[in-house]
Amino acid sequence: MTTSPSDTKTGLRLGLATLAATGCLVAVLAAGLPVRAAESDPVLAKVNGSEIHASDVALAEEELGPSLAQMDPSTKKDNVLSFLIDMKIVSKAAEDKKVENSDEFKKRLAFTRNRLLMDSLLASEGKAATTDEAMKKVYDEAAKQITGEQEVRARHILVETEDEAKAVKAELDKGADFAELAKKKSKDPGAADGGDLGFFTKEQMVPEFSAVAFALEPGKISDPVKSQFGWHIIKVEEKRSRKAPDFEQVKAQIETYVTRKAQADYVAKLREAAKVERMDKPAAADAAKDAPKPADNKTAPAKK
Repeated sequence: MTTSPSDTKTGLRLGLATLAATGCLVAVLAAGLPVRAAESDPVLAKVNGSEIHASDVALAEEELGPSLAQMDPSTKKDNVLSFLIDMKIVSKAAEDKKVENSDEFKKRLAFTRNRLLMDSLLASEGKAATTDEAMKKVYDEAAKQITGEQEVRARHILVETEDEAKAVKAELDKGADFAELAKKKSKDPGAADGGDLGFFTKEQMVPEFSAVAFALEPGKISDPVKSQFGWHIIKVEEKRSRKAPDFEQVKAQIETYVTRKAQADYVAKLREAAKVERMDKPAAADAAKDAPKPADNKTAPAKK
């Protein structure tokens, strides 16, 4: 229960470039390159003689990204091409009006250039860092922490008051089916599944819930347990030692982690080497400069 027992149904928390070219093959491909390039990147439209290629449409789709998510896939390319046509027409009109000479335009152009440079370099650094070796290392380290940790699979019935919980327990003691009673009585979103929470570790549940669930033997049902969510009746179904998922199951998540970490580390390294002056916080800078230096080794230790 990171926030509620039903949240435990989420999956793992974690949270090859192939080279195939010989000298002979490169020579053969190079001989036919001009024709093949034209075939692979055809001209889709011309605006006053200026060509728009298939690669331009692909780049626009990548840049526009989320804004195209709700668009009908069958008309997406046509709409993007229409957008590029309009963009060329309007941008030419802007050139004629000398819009690029305005201070506002120059500022935006400089910002966009810096942003594109940053994104391109960080993408390159992230890609270079995402090797099989690096990903396997992250996986092995995470797997060591996971493997052997105890997990419990339990069901629960969540009600608002202690009296309701006692009444539910009384029905269970008389032989009522736990899953069926959970469907009828529990206010938890997982009630439709008979209160099944799946497997979870101690830290995934609030302490009051975990303490009881991990103390119960499989098949046993608890007395009413109070937590911040209400009153629970818990039934432990199974206990096991946790096992790390296969590498392929979490490869995409690991790739994202390695990429972002490499990018963050690279930025931190560049920032450390750069001279950064925050003119918006002069007081903080002066305070840091005037702060007393750490005492040297000759200073007597403080009394405890």
